[in-house]
Amino acid sequence: MKLYYIPASCSLAPHIVAHELGLDLTVCRVDHATHRTEAGEDYGAINPHGYVPALALDDGSVLREGPAILQYLADLKPEARLAPENGSLARYRLQEMLGFLNSEIHKGFIPLLYARLAGRWVETAKPRLAARYAWIDAQLAGRDFLMGGTFTVADAYLFALTGWGQAPWLTSYDRADIQFDDLHNLRAWYGRVRGRPAVRQALQAEGLR
Repeated sequence: MKLYYIPASCSLAPHIVAHELGLDLTVCRVDHATHRTEAGEDYGAINPHGYVPALALDDGSVLREGPAILQYLADLKPEARLAPENGSLARYRLQEMLGFLNSEIHKGFIPLLYARLAGRWVETAKPRLAARYAWIDAQLAGRDFLMGGTFTVADAYLFALTGWGQAPWLTSYDRADIQFDDLHNLRAWYGRVRGRPAVRQALQAEGLR
């Protein structure tokens, strides 16, 4: 398998999961400006949407969209419990959270990351994203991880996204104009996740601090 990624983007999430699972996975960097891979490929031919991640499978097919890729990887080694059993209510709860992260957090960052192009839209988007993070902070009260006591693919996804914001305790990769200073549960969660060996390995592999 081959994972196509851009450093510090949402593709950091499946990169973390691959290290958590000890998968034999090749990673291929995509240039954000040229949309070409480090191997010289036209990334548009791999993923017509142009964004990462994409996962090239051994049969030659390509799996796109982060939440689908995360669950696919988790299901390769179900004993690692990065995703609950298929068909269980816990699995649907995980999918519910992945959907929230995808639509409300991930997409919520877009106008902040492209503020010049977004213009006055930022005035609406920023408080909305802040409210979503406040909800996440409340969900983390009394929990080690997003879904409870166990690290899951949802934590990997949230970790990748949270690195786009700012706080004194946070290593920011895009410095979107949103502050997480007072989200104390998020801060504790961030420290637990960043301390995981798989997270450190993925960060190092992408050349991140």
